[in-house]
Amino acid sequence: MTIRSVVLGTGHYLPKKCMTNADLVSLVDTNDEWIVERTGIRQRHIAGEGETTSMLAIEAAKAALADAKIDANSIDLIVLATATPDHTFPSTATQVQAALGITGGAAFDVQAVCSGFVYALTTADNFLKAGSAKRALVIGAETFSRILDWTDRTTCVLFGDGAGAVILDAQNGGGTNTDRGVLCTHLRSDGRHLEKLFVDGGPSTTMTTGHLRMEGKEVFRHAVVNLAETVEEALHRAGITPSDVQWFVPHQANRRIIDATAKKLGIDPSHVVITVDLHGNTSAASIPLALSVARQDGRIKQGDLVLIEAMGGGFTWGSALIRW
Repeated sequence: MTIRSVVLGTGHYLPKKCMTNADLVSLVDTNDEWIVERTGIRQRHIAGEGETTSMLAIEAAKAALADAKIDANSIDLIVLATATPDHTFPSTATQVQAALGITGGAAFDVQAVCSGFVYALTTADNFLKAGSAKRALVIGAETFSRILDWTDRTTCVLFGDGAGAVILDAQNGGGTNTDRGVLCTHLRSDGRHLEKLFVDGGPSTTMTTGHLRMEGKEVFRHAVVNLAETVEEALHRAGITPSDVQWFVPHQANRRIIDATAKKLGIDPSHVVITVDLHGNTSAASIPLALSVARQDGRIKQGDLVLIEAMGGGFTWGSALIRW
């Protein structure tokens, strides 16, 4: 018998303010055609006053709990992925825990930037498989608009704010790739590439928050190669071919990266979940946001095989196969 982390529910939350490409014209030298051609993004949501990372996360968690039809106090682990926490400490996860009225178990943040949700999911999965927890709330939440340089058109047009959450439940499986739940996960990192995607500030260096900086072409080049590699490894380990995957839910960073990765893997474009046009790059929130949207609109159904992957600053990257 094998313990599997089965998805019980999903949820998401987006800030009220929606900023279109046309709205950006008054801020930087850009236009809708330029943004859409290079990124596929048409709009993004921007957090307003009071819409903190913890607030977005709490609302996404409530939606996931409602979808799963379970009580918050049945959760004994919260793992929250974010690069934009409310505070240096305590963790944003503990703020979610308090808001939901949960007083038992453990709650903590993980930081792997855009790969954060894959890292958080992997962490929670390992806790459940080890018997250290029975039910986990895994969240990706970001307010990236707060670390953008709004005079830099190469970066400020790319990102948005939001949160997504999934609830995992430890259940017995048969140990085959037909089991429901997380089948396998793969994480990678390479710290030599800091200057290609980073924030130029922090408590220990500048004592400021800093702004996001990126070498777009270099990130694109590494993303397609690294993501294809970790996905191929996951498929091989699970004994699954790309044609077996019902839904490919990649990190929503850039439509060209998504298309190039799917093509390299041989995944049919009709089986790729795309939300980058509506949300922009919401970093650690992008995959759970896309999962929640595709679950709500009926695309992802019980029994479907779902493949997720992401790459973020560091570099970090990873993938996971989930039988819904």
